Amino acid sequence: MLVFGTLLLIISCNTYTIPVESFREQMIGETSESIREVQISNPLFYSDIKYNSNNLKRIIVTDKDGKRTYLDNSPSIEMRVTDVSGKKYNFYFDTVILENDTLKGGRSRFAKVLDRQIPMDSVVKIEVQDGGKKFEYQN
Repeated sequence: MLVFGTLLLIISCNTYTIPVESFREQMIGETSESIREVQISNPLFYSDIKYNSNNLKRIIVTDKDGKRTYLDNSPSIEMRVTDVSGKKYNFYFDTVILENDTLKGGRSRFAKVLDRQIPMDSVVKIEVQDGGKKFEYQN
């Protein structure tokens, strides 16, 4: 039963790609000066979580058929970046900013020490999906 549930979750999550140049264009104004503090519900505990978020409302993505579409940015959007060596890095999309041609973002809502930085010239693939987590903005 657990295997079936995991398989259903994987199948039901649509994965989209963002071409690297499109990502740069979309993130051009999303720097440390433009971030805002947000608060989200914490589905595991009774307290909310505060963190810094980018201001993007919608993300331009490409679906599996190569068709351009839009995805609303939310706390549940996850991003996977692949670098030139094939190594993959995970982020929450709403924590990602682009500063001095460096992608910066958080891979955890709970620990600031888990933030990561990757030079954009080493990025070869960007994928996003709604992870289905029950995070919702409170403000």
